[in-house]
Amino acid sequence: MSEAVNDAKTFSRNAKGVRELLSMKFETLPFEGEWYDAFANPESRGVWIVWGSSGSGKTTFVLKLCKELCKYGRVLYNSLEEGVSLTMQEAVRRNDMLEVNRRFLLTSETIEELDLRLKRQKSPDFVVIDSLQYTRMSHEDFIKFKDKHCNKLLIFVSHARGKNPNGRVAEKVLYHASLKVYVEGKRAHCLGRFIGPKGYYDIWPEEAEIYYGEDVMNSD
Repeated sequence: MSEAVNDAKTFSRNAKGVRELLSMKFETLPFEGEWYDAFANPESRGVWIVWGSSGSGKTTFVLKLCKELCKYGRVLYNSLEEGVSLTMQEAVRRNDMLEVNRRFLLTSETIEELDLRLKRQKSPDFVVIDSLQYTRMSHEDFIKFKDKHCNKLLIFVSHARGKNPNGRVAEKVLYHASLKVYVEGKRAHCLGRFIGPKGYYDIWPEEAEIYYGEDVMNSD
Protein backbone atom coordinates (compact mmCIF):
# COMPACT_ATOMS: atom_id res chain seq x y z
CA MET A 1 0.00 0.00 0.00
CA SER A 2 1.40 3.40 -0.97
CA GLU A 3 2.41 6.04 1.57
CA ALA A 4 -0.18 8.40 0.09
CA VAL A 5 -2.98 5.89 0.73
CA ASN A 6 -1.76 5.34 4.30
CA ASP A 7 -1.71 9.10 4.88
CA ALA A 8 -5.24 9.44 3.49
CA LYS A 9 -6.51 6.73 5.84
CA THR A 10 -4.82 8.41 8.79
CA PHE A 11 -6.43 11.77 7.99
CA SER A 12 -9.82 10.10 7.53
CA ARG A 13 -9.51 8.33 10.88
CA ASN A 14 -8.48 11.48 12.75
CA ALA A 15 -11.11 13.78 11.25
CA LYS A 16 -14.36 14.22 13.20
CA GLY A 17 -17.69 15.47 11.90
CA VAL A 18 -19.86 17.73 14.07
CA ARG A 19 -22.35 14.95 14.85
CA GLU A 20 -19.54 12.55 15.75
CA LEU A 21 -17.82 15.14 17.92
CA LEU A 22 -21.02 15.97 19.79
CA SER A 23 -21.71 12.28 20.43
CA MET A 24 -18.28 11.61 21.94
CA LYS A 25 -18.10 10.86 25.67
CA PHE A 26 -15.30 12.18 27.87
CA GLU A 27 -14.43 11.05 31.37
CA THR A 28 -14.88 13.88 33.85
CA LEU A 29 -14.32 14.36 37.56
CA PRO A 30 -17.70 14.32 39.36
CA PHE A 31 -16.83 17.12 41.75
CA GLU A 32 -19.52 18.12 44.23
CA GLY A 33 -20.02 20.92 46.75
CA GLU A 34 -17.27 23.53 47.00
CA TRP A 35 -15.12 21.71 44.43
CA TYR A 36 -17.91 21.79 41.84
CA ASP A 37 -18.66 25.43 42.70
CA ALA A 38 -15.06 26.32 41.86
CA PHE A 39 -14.15 24.00 38.99
CA ALA A 40 -17.37 22.37 37.68
CA ASN A 41 -16.64 18.87 36.26
CA PRO A 42 -13.33 19.03 34.39
CA GLU A 43 -11.93 16.24 32.24
CA SER A 44 -10.07 13.62 34.26
CA ARG A 45 -6.94 13.73 32.10
CA GLY A 46 -4.81 16.36 30.42
CA VAL A 47 -2.79 19.23 31.90
CA TRP A 48 -3.59 21.60 34.77
CA ILE A 49 -1.41 24.34 36.23
CA VAL A 50 -1.50 25.86 39.72
CA TRP A 51 0.59 28.92 40.53
CA GLY A 52 0.97 31.49 43.27
CA SER A 53 3.48 33.30 45.43
CA SER A 54 5.08 31.89 48.56
CA GLY A 55 2.66 32.08 51.50
CA SER A 56 -0.44 32.28 49.29
CA GLY A 57 -1.76 28.88 50.40
CA LYS A 58 -0.68 27.11 47.21
CA THR A 59 0.80 23.96 48.82
CA THR A 60 -2.19 23.53 51.11
CA PHE A 61 -4.56 23.92 48.17
CA VAL A 62 -2.69 21.33 46.12
CA LEU A 63 -2.79 18.83 49.00
CA LYS A 64 -6.52 19.45 49.47
CA LEU A 65 -6.96 18.88 45.74
CA CYS A 66 -4.96 15.65 45.98
CA LYS A 67 -7.19 14.49 48.80
CA GLU A 68 -10.28 15.17 46.69
CA LEU A 69 -8.77 13.39 43.67
CA CYS A 70 -8.11 10.32 45.81
CA LYS A 71 -11.88 9.73 45.66
CA TYR A 72 -11.53 9.01 41.95
CA GLY A 73 -8.15 7.30 41.59
CA ARG A 74 -4.56 7.08 42.77
CA VAL A 75 -2.49 10.24 43.20
CA LEU A 76 1.28 10.70 43.00
CA TYR A 77 2.77 13.90 44.42
CA ASN A 78 6.27 14.42 43.01
CA SER A 79 7.82 16.90 45.45
CA LEU A 80 10.92 18.03 43.58
CA GLU A 81 11.19 21.35 45.41
CA GLU A 82 10.51 20.40 49.04
CA GLY A 83 11.53 16.75 48.70
CA VAL A 84 10.49 14.23 51.31
CA SER A 85 11.22 16.71 54.10
CA LEU A 86 10.00 17.91 57.50
CA THR A 87 8.18 20.78 55.80
CA MET A 88 6.27 18.39 53.57
CA GLN A 89 5.64 16.03 56.49
CA GLU A 90 4.01 18.87 58.43
CA ALA A 91 1.91 19.89 55.42
CA VAL A 92 0.74 16.29 54.93
CA ARG A 93 -0.11 15.98 58.63
CA ARG A 94 -1.91 19.34 58.70
CA ASN A 95 -4.16 18.24 55.83
CA ASP A 96 -4.93 14.79 57.33
CA MET A 97 -3.54 12.97 54.30
CA LEU A 98 -3.35 9.77 56.35
CA GLU A 99 -7.06 9.43 55.56
CA VAL A 100 -6.13 8.69 51.92
CA ASN A 101 -2.97 6.73 52.67
CA ARG A 102 -3.84 3.85 50.32
CA ARG A 103 -4.34 6.15 47.33
CA PHE A 104 -1.73 8.87 47.90
CA LEU A 105 1.99 8.48 47.26
CA LEU A 106 4.69 11.09 47.90
CA THR A 107 8.00 10.91 46.06
CA SER A 108 10.85 13.10 44.83
CA GLU A 109 11.96 11.93 41.38
CA THR A 110 13.55 13.42 38.31
CA ILE A 111 11.36 13.71 35.24
CA GLU A 112 13.25 10.77 33.74
CA GLU A 113 12.47 8.61 36.78
CA LEU A 114 8.87 9.79 36.80
CA ASP A 115 8.57 8.97 33.11
CA LEU A 116 9.63 5.37 33.81
CA ARG A 117 7.19 5.08 36.72
CA LEU A 118 4.26 6.28 34.63
CA LYS A 119 4.98 3.71 31.92
CA ARG A 120 4.25 0.88 34.35
CA GLN A 121 0.92 -0.87 34.53
CA LYS A 122 -1.37 0.40 37.28
CA SER A 123 0.63 3.62 37.63
CA PRO A 124 -1.15 6.55 39.34
CA ASP A 125 -4.03 8.27 37.55
CA PHE A 126 -3.22 11.78 38.76
CA VAL A 127 0.29 13.25 38.96
CA VAL A 128 1.34 16.46 40.71
CA ILE A 129 4.74 17.89 39.73
CA ASP A 130 5.98 20.47 42.25
CA SER A 131 7.48 22.55 40.99
CA LEU A 132 7.66 23.05 37.23
CA GLN A 133 10.76 25.22 37.64
CA TYR A 134 12.61 22.41 39.45
CA THR A 135 12.06 19.97 36.57
CA ARG A 136 14.32 22.07 34.32
CA MET A 137 12.08 21.06 31.44
CA SER A 138 12.19 22.91 28.15
CA HIS A 139 8.99 23.58 26.22
CA GLU A 140 9.88 20.68 23.92
CA ASP A 141 10.45 18.38 26.93
CA PHE A 142 7.03 19.35 28.28
CA ILE A 143 5.28 18.62 24.96
CA LYS A 144 6.90 15.19 24.71
CA PHE A 145 6.10 14.35 28.33
CA LYS A 146 2.43 15.37 28.15
CA ASP A 147 1.92 13.59 24.83
CA LYS A 148 3.54 10.43 26.15
CA HIS A 149 1.27 10.42 29.22
CA CYS A 150 -1.91 11.79 27.64
CA ASN A 151 -4.01 9.25 29.56
CA LYS A 152 -3.00 10.86 32.88
CA LEU A 153 -3.96 14.08 34.60
CA LEU A 154 -0.72 16.06 34.97
CA ILE A 155 -0.88 18.93 37.47
CA PHE A 156 2.08 21.31 37.33
CA VAL A 157 2.73 23.61 40.30
CA SER A 158 4.55 26.81 39.38
CA HIS A 159 6.19 29.79 41.01
CA ALA A 160 4.61 33.15 40.23
CA ARG A 161 5.90 36.44 38.94
CA GLY A 162 3.24 38.93 39.90
CA LYS A 163 -0.05 37.31 38.96
CA ASN A 164 1.43 35.13 36.21
CA PRO A 165 3.38 31.85 36.18
CA ASN A 166 7.11 32.50 36.33
CA GLY A 167 9.17 31.76 33.24
CA ARG A 168 8.81 31.02 29.54
CA VAL A 169 8.08 27.31 29.97
CA ALA A 170 5.45 28.01 32.64
CA GLU A 171 3.76 30.45 30.26
CA LYS A 172 3.67 27.71 27.59
CA VAL A 173 2.22 25.21 30.06
CA LEU A 174 -0.44 27.79 30.96
CA TYR A 175 -1.43 27.93 27.29
CA HIS A 176 -1.85 24.13 27.11
CA ALA A 177 -3.62 23.72 30.47
CA SER A 178 -7.36 23.09 30.50
CA LEU A 179 -7.58 24.13 34.16
CA LYS A 180 -5.61 27.16 35.32
CA VAL A 181 -5.64 27.92 39.05
CA TYR A 182 -4.13 31.10 40.48
CA VAL A 183 -3.72 31.12 44.27
CA GLU A 184 -3.67 34.39 46.20
CA GLY A 185 -4.83 35.35 49.67
CA LYS A 186 -5.77 31.77 50.66
CA ARG A 187 -8.14 31.56 47.69
CA ALA A 188 -7.71 29.44 44.54
CA HIS A 189 -9.14 31.26 41.52
CA CYS A 190 -10.28 29.18 38.55
CA LEU A 191 -9.14 30.80 35.30
CA GLY A 192 -9.37 27.79 33.00
CA ARG A 193 -11.81 26.35 30.50
CA PHE A 194 -13.83 24.67 33.25
CA ILE A 195 -15.28 27.18 35.72
CA GLY A 196 -17.90 26.41 38.34
CA PRO A 197 -20.76 28.68 39.45
CA LYS A 198 -18.59 30.38 42.06
CA GLY A 199 -15.28 30.28 40.24
CA TYR A 200 -13.01 29.99 43.27
CA TYR A 201 -12.16 27.72 46.20
CA ASP A 202 -11.39 29.16 49.62
CA ILE A 203 -8.48 27.31 51.20
CA TRP A 204 -9.00 29.05 54.55
CA PRO A 205 -12.33 30.95 54.41
CA GLU A 206 -11.63 33.11 57.46
CA GLU A 207 -8.27 34.30 56.13
CA ALA A 208 -9.70 34.80 52.64
CA GLU A 209 -12.43 36.95 54.21
CA ILE A 210 -9.83 39.18 55.82
CA TYR A 211 -7.70 39.37 52.66
CA TYR A 212 -10.57 40.21 50.31
CA GLY A 213 -12.60 42.23 52.79
CA GLU A 214 -15.80 40.27 52.34
CA ASP A 215 -18.03 38.05 54.47
CA VAL A 216 -17.08 34.72 52.92
CA MET A 217 -18.75 32.63 55.62
CA ASN A 218 -22.18 34.17 55.05
CA SER A 219 -22.09 34.77 51.29
CA ASP A 220 -24.31 32.80 48.89
